[in-house]
Amino acid sequence: MHDVARVAGVSHQTVSRVLNDHPSVRPETRERVQSAISQLGYRRNPFARALVTRRTHTIGVLAPASNLFGPSSLVIAVEQAARSRGWYVSLASLSDFDPGSVAAAIDHFLGQQVDGLVVVAPVPSAVEACSDAALGVPTVMVATDATPADGFDVVAIDQEQGARAAVRHLLDLGHDSIAHLAGPIDWLDAAARLRGWRLELSESGLAVPDVLAGDWSAASGYRVGQELVAGGDLPTAVFAANDLMAIGLIRALTEAGVSVPDQVSVVGFDDIDAAGFTLPPLTTVRQDLVTLGRLGVDRLLARIDGADPADPVRQPPELVIRASTAPPR
Repeated sequence: MHDVARVAGVSHQTVSRVLNDHPSVRPETRERVQSAISQLGYRRNPFARALVTRRTHTIGVLAPASNLFGPSSLVIAVEQAARSRGWYVSLASLSDFDPGSVAAAIDHFLGQQVDGLVVVAPVPSAVEACSDAALGVPTVMVATDATPADGFDVVAIDQEQGARAAVRHLLDLGHDSIAHLAGPIDWLDAAARLRGWRLELSESGLAVPDVLAGDWSAASGYRVGQELVAGGDLPTAVFAANDLMAIGLIRALTEAGVSVPDQVSVVGFDDIDAAGFTLPPLTTVRQDLVTLGRLGVDRLLARIDGADPADPVRQPPELVIRASTAPPR
């Protein structure tokens, strides 16, 4: 900074004000300082700055190593929300949320002197491992069934409410035979969507059929569709736990000559970009992951600034009705 000040012909305090975008600097002075910065290739040392401010303006994000729509979209949303506020993200993606892997990732973050953590926790073991870890910094947990523990704040989509809205839509259309194509049951979101389907059917006085098991992939939806056709006893509607499985299911039904929605209505979950362009366009439950990422970052920055833990945020999803659902024939 002293070198920049000497080249620009100003004090190092003026250089500091320019770097911090202080409004009291005259435009011509600011331009001269910025020219000197460019000429010298000056970059602030973040570690030296952190020693003074006791902040690195960096957030650690612990997330699953997954290209699935929900986790990957949420990581992007958190990173964009953080950058829009002048903060940066350090990411650790884990294949397994076992205690050893979580502890190693947290040690890595603490070594980088992150100011806080966002944990995207898709499975119970992730919540448990983080609950047992000594985090030492403000932490926000993004997990459907997590509850505040050890000082965590919790933000999540209300998955159960979204599932109930999907089933209620089918009930309102007149369906009384509604199957569920579930995701992996060890995922918190899959378990919550399964629970919502069961509750809505039970409270409507309908029998709850056996669950159709999928693994989030379109291939698993396709396989289940083939099995349903081969069995011959088709439900009038299927609520799939995500859009990819719904798309695979529709493909299998269509290939077998089963019309969607004339013979079987199909609802998905997520509202991926392709959902409005399938044939027929897919009725689904939209998760606003951009807003969820912003809420998580806002909550974390508030905690970093000294705010107390707050009540969990359960963001309601939105039912998007398209042409894959209709009254039963």
